[in-house]
Formats: sequence, structure tokens, C-alpha cells
Amino acid sequence: MLMREARISSRPKYPEHWQALSQGSNVQAELEQVLLPIMERIFGYYLVKLGNLSSEIKLSSSPIKQQFNLSQTLIASSHIKSKSCRLPLQNNSVDAFLLVAELDFAQDPHQIIREIDRAITSNGHVVIAGFNPFSIAGIMKYLPINRKNMLHDGRFFTAARIKDWLQLLNFEVIQQEQVVYSGLFMSSRLNQASRVQLWCKRYLPWFSSMYVIVARKRDMPLSPIKPRWKLQPKFSSSAAGASMRSGAETSQRQKAENA
Repeated sequence: MLMREARISSRPKYPEHWQALSQGSNVQAELEQVLLPIMERIFGYYLVKLGNLSSEIKLSSSPIKQQFNLSQTLIASSHIKSKSCRLPLQNNSVDAFLLVAELDFAQDPHQIIREIDRAITSNGHVVIAGFNPFSIAGIMKYLPINRKNMLHDGRFFTAARIKDWLQLLNFEVIQQEQVVYSGLFMSSRLNQASRVQLWCKRYLPWFSSMYVIVARKRDMPLSPIKPRWKLQPKFSSSAAGASMRSGAETSQRQKAENA
């Protein structure tokens, strides 16, 4: 698969709700189940759910109670209208970000990652869910099937590429989960407990339709840490004194001979 440019000239169609995607409600429920133990281990004061799809993810068990929904369209009174590439947030002010398919429908995903890097605190967490191009859904994206499905406009970046972007900004990837094994372009109900789903999870984990990446921000120290030890001289004070005395005696003998 050829590497495509991250930034494109026009903005792709953007889903306002999960219902805009085939099996969207089922995928949302599956993501909430996977994100539940992940978000329970992330602490802090402020959590930002970035984008329309992220804003609809329920995180009631998260220890971070101050949660803000930033979306491009005001689909609810609890949402704050904002572009993901230009966040109305102060530097180092957010402890955790959640992005569900936000990069897949972005015109410039690099700029979104840079904005998160600017606004996140040291040791803050970012959780990113995206669509896997190496899955059945990634293949069906290029087929003339259910052309009205907005997934055809999705970018489908690989998990490895997302991790590269994060690591360039000094994020440490600490966890990755594979989610949902389905074409996602059909209207049939998704049954995660089926034998096919369980078999794929066990034997074909990297061909899942979606992935979840958890990364933590690491800040390098501005100045190097000096070692506590110091170099010791290889000579003693007595040896130095003897050397000085021998040098003085030699000088006096030379003066006496010249006189």
C-alpha cells in the first residue's frame, strides 16, 4: 500500500452522529466496552473528547469528572464548537484527550496532533481510535458497495503511522487494542460474541476493523542532569609538595653555578 500524504486539499465528509455510519451504534457500544478499563486508569482534572463521534462515547466511570466535548458542529448543548486543528485551549492544560475516528475524517491530521501536543500536560494521555486499512472494511472502502456510507470518505491510516506521528512529538505508546471484526459497510447487526468474532480476535488480531492506541506525553529535561561524582586527581598533595621542593632546589643549584 502506497503512503499517501497526510494533508489533503479538501475536507472529507464529516459524520455528525454514529448513526451516519453503517453499524455505527454497534461499533460505538463495542468501543465503549474496550475504552472502559483504559479510561479508568487515567487520572487528572480535565478530559477533552475531540470530535462528534468522540463526544458521544460515554465515560461515566472515568475518574476525571471534568469532561468537555469539542466538536465541529453543535449537536448538543453540552458541546463546545471548535475546530480540531485550532483548539481553544491553553498550553499544558488538559490531562487526557480522546479521539475516535477524528483523524480519519481530518483534512490535516498532523495539525491536530500538534494541537494536542501543545495543550496536553506533561505525562498526560491521548487515546486514539481509528479504522484499520488492512481489514475487510479497509478493502471494502475501495469497492462500489453502499456508496452512501460515509466510511468511503474515511482516511484509514495505519496504526503504525499514527504511532510514528506520536513518537515524533515525544509521546510514548503504552498500549494498543484491536477492536471489531466486520466489513462495517453492511447493515447486518454486529455480534461481538459470535464464534467468528472470537476466532478472529484470537488468531487474526491485526486484521481488526478498528484499533485503539494509548500514548503518554513525555517531556525531556531542558538541562542535562550533572553526575554527583567528581573526578579525583591521580596524584596526592604530598607528591605535589615533593615535586615543588625538588624544582626549587634545582633552580637554586643552577643560580649558584652561574654565579
